[in-house]
Formats: sequence, C-alpha cells, structure tokens
Amino acid sequence: MILLTGFEPFGGETINPSWTAADAACRVLQAEGHAVAAVQLPCVFKESITVLEDALRDHRPELVICVGQAGGRPRISLERVAINCDDARIPDNAGNCPVDQEMVPGGPAAYFSSLPVKAAFAALRSAGIPAEVSQSAGTYVCNHVFYALMHALHTSPDAGSPPVRGGFIHVPYETQQVPRGSGTPSLPAAVMAEALAVVVRTALVTTADLKLSAGAIH
Repeated sequence: MILLTGFEPFGGETINPSWTAADAACRVLQAEGHAVAAVQLPCVFKESITVLEDALRDHRPELVICVGQAGGRPRISLERVAINCDDARIPDNAGNCPVDQEMVPGGPAAYFSSLPVKAAFAALRSAGIPAEVSQSAGTYVCNHVFYALMHALHTSPDAGSPPVRGGFIHVPYETQQVPRGSGTPSLPAAVMAEALAVVVRTALVTTADLKLSAGAIH
C-alpha cells in the first residue's frame, strides 16, 4: 500500500496544489494497478499529525509520500531533511503560531528522508520535469508533518524489516493560482501529479539510492 498526503488550502488561497497533485497521482497509480490511498491533511500544527497518524494506522502503507506547497519555488523539491523545530512566520488555519518549539521534546534534531531522493531527482529530470533536491523543508506545517512522519516510522512498534519508507515533496504554485504575466513560478497540475507518480514508481524499484551531485552551495 502506498499513502500520499496533501494539504488543504492555507494563507488565503482557495486551492492547494499539494492536494490536487496527490489526489490526481493517486488515481494515475491506481489505474496502473497499484494500491494507493490519498489523504488530505489540515494545515494546522498537531491536528495534521493526528490525521497523518490515523492514516498510517488505517492503511498500513509500505511507502509514504507527504506533499506540500512551496509557493515561489520553480521546481519539484525533493526534501532531504526534517528538523525538530516549529517556527511559524504566519498562523496556521487554526490561528496557531508556534515559535522555536521542539516538535518532539528531546527528540533527534533531524531525520533524513528514506526515499531515494537522488534516483527520484534523476528520474524527474529524465522525464523533463523540473526538479531539485532541497536541503530545507522550512519550519512551518510542512516540516512539522515531515518530521512527525519520519519520527513515527523510526519509533513505531511496527518498524522493522522491511522498514516503511517515507519522505516529503514540495510542489510549486499551480498555474491557475498565479496571475498571468506576474513571473511567479508555477507548474500545471497534471505535471505535478505525474511528478509524484514518477517518484512513487522510482521508489518502488530502487533499493539503493544513486550517488550523484545534487547538493547546494548555500
């Protein structure tokens, strides 16, 4: 079973491309014969984790990819690391605005994605989809969910062999969110859905990640 998640709209937007893409990718992969579920998460600290944990318990997936919107980024961002820090620049959809709070008191400072991020990066580029390996998922609800996912996968009583793999992907604005001529980066919804499907397909056939350069100088 494969679990995909995306978020409800936030920050005054009427859509969130992370959910549009996750929902569409779910249907694409189901048509290919894969067992896939898509779950929408609230853009709310803590509540989003409750919904995610319920989905993990209900679906018992072997692969989990959570998706969020990173408006202003021009590419599909394969997130490498989640950090144990909530530091909100804007309130979430319930008005919460945590500052410098550990998600898990005393927990690890960070977790790395267990997705084959370099192999997925190469596959996306081969498919003509703009992509990058990102070194920061921010400190808002996206990172909150990413860290919670990896913490759950590392500490669950069911964690074992083979381990459940998981990670996080940020997507740009969807084209209809961006005023024409504004120059703000965006991608069509269909491209983002296919990007998620490419990552899933890659993860299912990749046991050892590639060694290739996709780092950052700053």
